Amino acid sequence: MKTDIICDDEYEAQKLMSLVFIKEDKETFITGILNVIKNEIIISLKDKSAHSILLKDEENVEKFADFIQSVFDQEHDLVSTKMNKSIIEITKE
Repeated sequence: MKTDIICDDEYEAQKLMSLVFIKEDKETFITGILNVIKNEIIISLKDKSAHSILLKDEENVEKFADFIQSVFDQEHDLVSTKMNKSIIEITKE
């Protein structure tokens, strides 16, 4: 199942791409969602830091939150990620 997440710009897409997928372990650096403020999502990482990612709109924030929650709940595994400008294509199984 593929999900496209549209970020605010290419820089935000690069930040999100670097945190979402680790190819060898099929896991993510992201451990939780701390807050959502309009089109901004604040996430916590395994190293206990927090990072803000700006997405295109609130619809993309909701789509990403639903996606990452299904990974946290072990309903899906990450398979691949691909970046095309400000769009992150995430595939899960």
